[in-house]
Amino acid sequence: MEIKKSKNSLKSKVQKLGTSLSGMIMPNIAAIIAWGLITAVFMAAGWFPNKHIAELINPMLNYMIPLLIAYVGGRMVYEERGAVVGAIAVMGVIVGSSVPMFLGAMIMGPLAGWSIKKFDQLFQDKIKSGFEMIYNNFSSGILGMVLAIFGVFVVNPLVTAGSNFMSKGVDWIISIHMLPLANVFIEPAKVLFLNNAIGNGILVPLGIQQAAVSGKSVLFLLESNPGPGIGILLAFIFFGKGTAKASAPGAALIQFFGGIHEIYFPYILMKPALVFAAIAGGVGGTFTFQLLNTGLKAAASPGSIIAILLMTPKGNYLKILTGVLVAAIVSFVVAAIILKADKSMADEEDLEARQRQMNEMKAESKGTSLVNAQNATEQVKKFEDVKKIIFACDAGMGSSAMGASLLRDKVKKAGITNVPVTNTAISRLKDENGLLVITQAELAERALQKTPSAMHIAVDNFLSSPKYDEVVLNLKALKQIAPSDTQVTDDKIILANKSGVQNIDFKVVNEVDFIHHDQRIGSATMATSMFKDRIKKAAKKTPVKNVGIDELEDSEKHLVIVTEEAEKNLRLRYTNVQILVVSNLLDDDMYDSLLAHLN
Repeated sequence: MEIKKSKNSLKSKVQKLGTSLSGMIMPNIAAIIAWGLITAVFMAAGWFPNKHIAELINPMLNYMIPLLIAYVGGRMVYEERGAVVGAIAVMGVIVGSSVPMFLGAMIMGPLAGWSIKKFDQLFQDKIKSGFEMIYNNFSSGILGMVLAIFGVFVVNPLVTAGSNFMSKGVDWIISIHMLPLANVFIEPAKVLFLNNAIGNGILVPLGIQQAAVSGKSVLFLLESNPGPGIGILLAFIFFGKGTAKASAPGAALIQFFGGIHEIYFPYILMKPALVFAAIAGGVGGTFTFQLLNTGLKAAASPGSIIAILLMTPKGNYLKILTGVLVAAIVSFVVAAIILKADKSMADEEDLEARQRQMNEMKAESKGTSLVNAQNATEQVKKFEDVKKIIFACDAGMGSSAMGASLLRDKVKKAGITNVPVTNTAISRLKDENGLLVITQAELAERALQKTPSAMHIAVDNFLSSPKYDEVVLNLKALKQIAPSDTQVTDDKIILANKSGVQNIDFKVVNEVDFIHHDQRIGSATMATSMFKDRIKKAAKKTPVKNVGIDELEDSEKHLVIVTEEAEKNLRLRYTNVQILVVSNLLDDDMYDSLLAHLN
């Protein structure tokens, strides 16, 4: 389904703000993990204490990570010039600070990028030829100096006061055992694809400040805990129906071990009441973590059980696993109750799936498909300008990377070599011609705002969507619609019947195929059996098979016998197979001539 332009919504604006915050953190997760590992292993209470190596901890925390955050924040606004000015400006809030300046970096980076961008808009066009380099260097240096001084006297005191206030607030909430209530807001926000905004934009900076003082922080677990998600997916495994039940085991493995939480969001969107299961699981897990006085040394990203255990302090493994288990059990029980109580969801889902399947069978039996049922040429030609496909998600890492990998594999198998498939964060999308953007439905509006000139497709789940097959079919169909100047070579033998003149290269044929569109025994099965008898009587050795339309290998070694009605659908799907069109699958006047040329 293609996306239509719509007015900016409040949710879109919130997502955009959240993406801007998390977009500064996500590229630097590796640096945060490196700091966390050094802290966990080499600090005085670590696994292998080493005083010399431990000297890295404070400089990395106070200087390296804020500089990286400001650099990325400036680059998000104004490429490399914004990045450099952002790194200069953030020094003003870092120097003399008593707290790690993550929030200060998230302010100064974008502010510096915006400032140099506006400065260039005012003066860059007025610079005489030959003076561009001196302008670029001195404008960045002077503006960076001004912003650094501004940071020392204005931003530093404000952020320090704000950080102290928030830290005291978090400590107070923890002291009165009310922190679990945060999950009442976090879990629904995650389903709206604000998980990265909350986790990396808010909780990670606060968690790092807390961990720098106490050695660990429960804040790292509020959003990344895989327990609520795995509990919901387990409930679908045991009590779900139809495609939801069938896909849940694979989704559970990816969510729990791969840390891609987005994979269970569509299951909740399918049945919104399941958000209460996620909330209950999140509250139960956080309450357990707080009760056991545990937390992580640094951010666990992605939210995989493997990443969480790697960031677990020495002696806290059982406590962490207990919290994850409690969250999973609570969400499983609540989700199971909801799924068992609502019989309509499964029945409707199965009915809809069967209706789609029936429509596809009808379309295929007429030699077409749902992609081209109404107007094949018009639908296909929408793809003729596509030169690049980009999967875009909030962070541009987990789910979009997996979706891009799936489609890349399909494109490769289809023999399409001129259309690259990549992934990125929505915030880094650039409007350009020849671009096809694939994103989740919840994020479609923001993707459309970033790339109004591109072609857009929205999917419910990056890891399982029939629209991928539609994209591949349409891209392949372009080769069939485009005019060809291919000449018949001497290697090809001309056969003629009521369906017209056809050219077959028998030298490479090593298999004859009849195709079917479902699992029922029909004319293709009968035709296969009868043609095998002909092959046997003619003492030929070429194998004859009855295969599904999606099971063919796209190779000229396959000679596929079809009726005229089915030919169009076959050519949409395959580029290289050789096709022989007959008027009657069971007995055609061309079969005797065909047998004479087969091996």
